[in-house]
Amino acid sequence: MTEDMVDLVVTSAPHVRKKIKTSQIMRDVLIALVPATVGGLYFFGTGHTLGVIIVAVLSTILAEYLGNLIFRKKSTLWDFSSGVTGLLLALVLPPGSPYWMVVVGAFSAIFIGKIIFGGIGSNPFNPALVGRVVLMVSWPTFMTMWLKPFYWKIGSQSLDAITSATPLNIVKLQSYSALIQQFGSKIALYKVLFIGNVGGCIGETSALLLLIGGIYLLVKKVIDWRIPFTYIISVFVFSFIFGRDPLFSILAGGLFLGAFFMATDYSSSPVMPKGKIIFGIFVGFLTVIIRQFSPYPEGVMFSILLGNAFVPYFDKLRPHVYGVFAKRGGKA
Repeated sequence: MTEDMVDLVVTSAPHVRKKIKTSQIMRDVLIALVPATVGGLYFFGTGHTLGVIIVAVLSTILAEYLGNLIFRKKSTLWDFSSGVTGLLLALVLPPGSPYWMVVVGAFSAIFIGKIIFGGIGSNPFNPALVGRVVLMVSWPTFMTMWLKPFYWKIGSQSLDAITSATPLNIVKLQSYSALIQQFGSKIALYKVLFIGNVGGCIGETSALLLLIGGIYLLVKKVIDWRIPFTYIISVFVFSFIFGRDPLFSILAGGLFLGAFFMATDYSSSPVMPKGKIIFGIFVGFLTVIIRQFSPYPEGVMFSILLGNAFVPYFDKLRPHVYGVFAKRGGKA
């Protein structure tokens, strides 16, 4: 080698890195989840609901510690990732979930969804959703037992919340018109869904509080706008195509929680901008398809997990590489 030549260092991806620690990212995610968490405690009470959150977070931290110990990995407890997984798991569980089931879900999220793939950064699926799907297929009865939240007064009208079913459950088992009849009008339904005083999982009912958290993550540049924007818009558009109320479709269920906090998981979502847009459209389409044609009233969980499986293909949709020769000759 001559003196003016330099050595080439070969490294694995990613080649472009930011000077930000995982703990900083996870801290911002925890802060963004505070509004939805507080809202869940307000709507469903601070008794058993608070216990579910505490048990979920402590169980994921314990599972992470044991996993690192068993597989002799460097401790990752101080990056807050296990705590984020535990809180997200708690927020997608019914408020009355038994504690033993929460522990099973937490250990499933960490061991099945994270540790066996190599730990943080290597998991192809969102760990919290892995834990939830294990509970859903194992104990579907417990996972569909909804508590009645406190009523919320809108204007001069007091609207009693749904007692034993979520709005999506009522649409699936009865009809959309039956749901409208319970709330009196579409506007009243939209207001209650936006505020969050309906039956559902602990942290998924309030579109307003989740939107506040999502905007915080966008402002802090923790997440990219492409996935949540295309996901929500896709659900709106495809719902309209299939004859569903598009506004109801984006306000009901766990769409906002999934769009801002689940589908944007760094390890299980696309890296390329074009891949993120295709991913958002794909999971949005699947969400509407599952809600429309499957026996499940909700489709966010399964659509995101299925989308995670296709992430390597979405990331192959790379931008054009300049500086190479085109097929017909000449430089591209």
